[in-house]
Amino acid sequence: MFKKILIANRGEIACRVIKTARKLGITTVAVYSDADREALHVKMADEAVHIGPPPSNQSYIVIDKILAAIRQTGADAVHPGYGFLSENAHFAEALMAEGVAFIGPPTVAIEAMGDKITSKKIAASAGVSTVPGHMGLIEDADEAVRIASEIGYPVMIKASAGGGGKGMRIAWNDAAAREGFQSSRNEAKSSFGDDRIFIEKFVIQPRHIEIQVLGDQHGNLIYLGERECSIQRRNQKVIEEAPSPFLDAATRKAMGEQAVALAQAVGYFSAGTVEFIVDGQKNFYFLEMNTRLQVEHPVTELITGIDLVEEMIRVATGEKLRITQNDVKLTGWAIESRLYAEDPYRNFLPSIGRLTRYRPPVEGTRDDGTVVRNDTGVFEGGEISMYYDPMIAKLCTWAPGEGAPARAAAVKAMARALDDFEVEGIGHNLPFLSAVMEHPRFRAGALTTAFIAEEYPDGFAGVAPSEDDARRLAVVAALIDLQVQRRNAQISGTLTNHERPVAADRVVTLAGFAFPVHVGQEANGIVAQFEGGASLAVASDWLPGQQHAQFAVDGAPMGVKTLRSGTGWRLRWRGMDVVAHVRSPRVAELARLMPAKLPPDTSKLLLCPMPGVVTSIAVSEGEQVEAGQALATVEAMKMENVLRAERRGTVARIAAAAGASLAVDELIMEFE
Repeated sequence: MFKKILIANRGEIACRVIKTARKLGITTVAVYSDADREALHVKMADEAVHIGPPPSNQSYIVIDKILAAIRQTGADAVHPGYGFLSENAHFAEALMAEGVAFIGPPTVAIEAMGDKITSKKIAASAGVSTVPGHMGLIEDADEAVRIASEIGYPVMIKASAGGGGKGMRIAWNDAAAREGFQSSRNEAKSSFGDDRIFIEKFVIQPRHIEIQVLGDQHGNLIYLGERECSIQRRNQKVIEEAPSPFLDAATRKAMGEQAVALAQAVGYFSAGTVEFIVDGQKNFYFLEMNTRLQVEHPVTELITGIDLVEEMIRVATGEKLRITQNDVKLTGWAIESRLYAEDPYRNFLPSIGRLTRYRPPVEGTRDDGTVVRNDTGVFEGGEISMYYDPMIAKLCTWAPGEGAPARAAAVKAMARALDDFEVEGIGHNLPFLSAVMEHPRFRAGALTTAFIAEEYPDGFAGVAPSEDDARRLAVVAALIDLQVQRRNAQISGTLTNHERPVAADRVVTLAGFAFPVHVGQEANGIVAQFEGGASLAVASDWLPGQQHAQFAVDGAPMGVKTLRSGTGWRLRWRGMDVVAHVRSPRVAELARLMPAKLPPDTSKLLLCPMPGVVTSIAVSEGEQVEAGQALATVEAMKMENVLRAERRGTVARIAAAAGASLAVDELIMEFE
């Protein structure tokens, strides 16, 4: 067994590797940039080495700096995590030259599978189903348009060395193919240092399903079931689950055997993932092979009971696999939600800043037998930087059983866990994740990679509460108000020796609803009597100052985030974000007469939607632009974002130049 492992990565995956290494009694070494000096993975590791400035191309992906850290600490093995140098064959070769073990596959497999064009040719030769497309390199936008037309729209334009959703565009016509080619090329060069592009047919209504493979250096290869990763946004996975609600046993076996055949064709060992696109008739096509640990590996670990990081370490030492294909059993159902630092209310644009509050749900087994797991690399008070991937954490839940009941239990457990996850200080996608868990189509397992685009075509604007949900939130607000009123009355009574009474008749307004209620006190809660005779009982241990608490409404649990908002209370639950006001009937009557405050008019301004760098300005002052025309491009967290005109107009003034670093809502240009 290795004595000391250096983790050539950062964030949650570095923390994840450290946990397993610690379990095996192996000393760990972290590397860090200036931006990560106080990062969690640095605090967790036994040793830490500084490797340079924040940009990854000056620190985390500079091979010489990693090698220097290895020499400085005497590490005898390196785990690359995912991203950065994890699929860099030159890095693996450099480690071999140093006599240091690479905890990953052989370089020949990395090279073969790292190039999407080569990998598809190998897959076809190995008898693996492949998507129709042009596997040759494409020189310019004109050639891209010609090839796309020959294949037939829609097509997927992809970076040959790409991954993680970067360098990918879908084109539905010639104009989109031309623009998509250039954007994909720019992203690929920026992210991977390789701007080669290819084009393949885009499968309509596809599901993204992948097979986890595991092999040793003695020729043993197995597959560990599948993961469904169809809930994606901009080709970036958001929610994953294992197993897939779509596959049957026969299709799972066929996909697994093809994945193993491909791995055997390149002499693969260690953990790896073979990704497929699956259509509505369960026809599947090879997409790519990731020669590394996958981001969503925890769901496979939860349904198989296998620690993939441990197996990677053991394989790298030369051990044989401890299990055969017949030993692989898929038990229960697991869901993973990726918590991103991005604002769903601003079309999921990246968000940076300090985590003023970060309280994940309690990990472990719950009373109902479900399990909560949270893989993270941040902490309360830490900073989310603009230099790296915006993922904050991977929240996972597992439920026992099989089939639809197990999946339903895992989804329910995830919804509760998301309710209990507190994040403040930055924009984040917790409300969106909660909304997906409650979505009827998701609950039915009717997934495609177009789910987000189809169900949220105009972006995510939060979840509007139904009348029943509004009533439940109303009684939560009524209980909170009663607690505050009682405390105020007690303080007043202490000062004046006379405790004033608390009114029982209230009006709760929220999200366009107004509920007159009569509040009756009970032992540890209240009963709210609504007009018409309906009533709801609510109990809680909430106290003034708490930002999250558990409420039981007619016995049903609700984890609600609570925060003062002016004279009301901001309540967040299941993707709903409302401000509730609890008033006396007279004050409520007067409040209805107050005019609504209108937001400022920004219709003639182009504001920067996220912190980032302006890479180009596509128009000039005095130019007339049309709706949909590209105005500027802003790069944030290695993703290019093209900003377009919402309507026809004339550019009056350009306030920002290419190369400028802008904050959220900083002015780029204004129109007449």
